[in-house]
Amino acid sequence: MAETPDAPAVITLLIVDDHPVVRDGLRGMFATAPGFQVLGEAASGPQGVELAAELAPDVILMDLRMPGGGGVAAIAEITRRALPSKVLVLTTYDTDTDTLPAIEAGATGYLLKDAPRDELFTAVRAAAAGRTVLSPAVATRLVTQVRNPRPAQAASESPLSAREREVLALVAKGMSNREIARILFISEATVKTHLTHLYAKLGVNDRAAAVARAYERGILG
Repeated sequence: MAETPDAPAVITLLIVDDHPVVRDGLRGMFATAPGFQVLGEAASGPQGVELAAELAPDVILMDLRMPGGGGVAAIAEITRRALPSKVLVLTTYDTDTDTLPAIEAGATGYLLKDAPRDELFTAVRAAAAGRTVLSPAVATRLVTQVRNPRPAQAASESPLSAREREVLALVAKGMSNREIARILFISEATVKTHLTHLYAKLGVNDRAAAVARAYERGILG
């Protein structure tokens, strides 16, 4: 697994939302903050996918419920095409049942539109660096949303070790591999090994999906 990179000096953005007022507001907000550049806007998921392929932004701010094509399908297509952009879901609905599907489709994180601007800026920087972003409110709602347990795990899915749970808990806090290594007094290579093992046990492919699945199964909470 590749080492989590640092965020670029100037983070490029694509805004995907069907409401012009929301797009204008976000564009204006990022225009006033140093270190960000909005490359384009899209009003639907399919349009967002095409612009993502054309513009290659660092981060895509993705709404979920759009009449021209929803965000979950767009995220899945971005993942399928292996586009380099990180997707940060930004939605109005604090009980949105698309939370887990969006993350499992490949979203790096999930925030609500009423998040303070500084929290949004921090989340975008973290997403650009490949870190998992779940606002506390969303994490709480995610736990509530998935309280009903899934069917029993397959026999091949053994439970996480104590060390793997420690690593996952730090991933959920947005820590990079380097930071996790420092906190746990282990090497970055060991962190990567633990991540590889816990991904396999949880049946996921990336950090954000691992955190979402862990909330779902009660490993984190």
